[in-house]
Amino acid sequence: MEYLDFELPIKDLNDQIEKCKSIGDESSVDVTETCNLLNDKLVETKKKIYGNLNAWQRVQMSRHPSRPYTLDYIKAICGDTFLELHGDRNFADDKAMIGGLGKIDNQTFMFIGTQKGYNTKTRQYRNFGMAKPEGYRKALRLMKTAEKFGLPIISLIDTPGAYPGIEAEERGQGQAIANNIYQMMNIKTPIIVTIIGEGASGGALGIGVGDLVYMLENTWYSVISPESCSSILWRSWEHKETAADALKLTAADMMESKLIDKIIDEPLGGAHFDREATFNSVKKEWIAAFRKLDKLDPEKLIQLRREKFLKMGTFQE
Repeated sequence: MEYLDFELPIKDLNDQIEKCKSIGDESSVDVTETCNLLNDKLVETKKKIYGNLNAWQRVQMSRHPSRPYTLDYIKAICGDTFLELHGDRNFADDKAMIGGLGKIDNQTFMFIGTQKGYNTKTRQYRNFGMAKPEGYRKALRLMKTAEKFGLPIISLIDTPGAYPGIEAEERGQGQAIANNIYQMMNIKTPIIVTIIGEGASGGALGIGVGDLVYMLENTWYSVISPESCSSILWRSWEHKETAADALKLTAADMMESKLIDKIIDEPLGGAHFDREATFNSVKKEWIAAFRKLDKLDPEKLIQLRREKFLKMGTFQE
């Protein structure tokens, strides 16, 4: 288990508990009471730490290396029914953007999402979850396929942003994202969006237009990352914590600004501490969302989706 800097008190207590147990196993000394006291202290410490996370700490939680990624959710919830589909039928198959068909309780869904890697090799293979134009075109192709067959769409977002390389710009990165946003406003089947990690910039918006938009508790959603914001404003990453606070990027901030529809609670310590509980919570919300949206006819669905996004933000004339 890897620990973030603010989680070190939890690590110390876990180490003490393990040492206490080993002493009990290796000797005839009864350490039950001591272990129970340490466990109680561990729970209290977790509640204190995770109940008072600031914006930057939420960003760190969203990037935790043990946190489940898109394919983890899909495979855990859909099992062997998931069939991955590939390619944009134009240039290439972007490994940072995955998609395919899967079933939840005998209902078929089209899944789309950004995928990160688990180690150096797979992170390079997945391009660190940063999709290129062909990734967004693949996503749109799959969404159009879902629309053709009347299938609901589930979009999972976990990306530090769209890939900023020269080749991506040469192949129309901005146009691909803009076209996805436009087209998703007109898809005639339900779209459920869930931010499971990082939700940065147009890279997230390119698959982020939905009838219902959910965020897990320890995720963030913003036009720019705290580091990039700090780099632009202060020419340094040193002010990333200040930038995170100013950007109002946490799930609670998004809910307060009415930019999302619901926050999905995570287990104490984050999604990675109890993956099964997280998967069950997400599955429950997806099923409830589908049942709600499935009652609407296509025209009403599109109308409500457009109104939802047109009402976002405040302005004065």
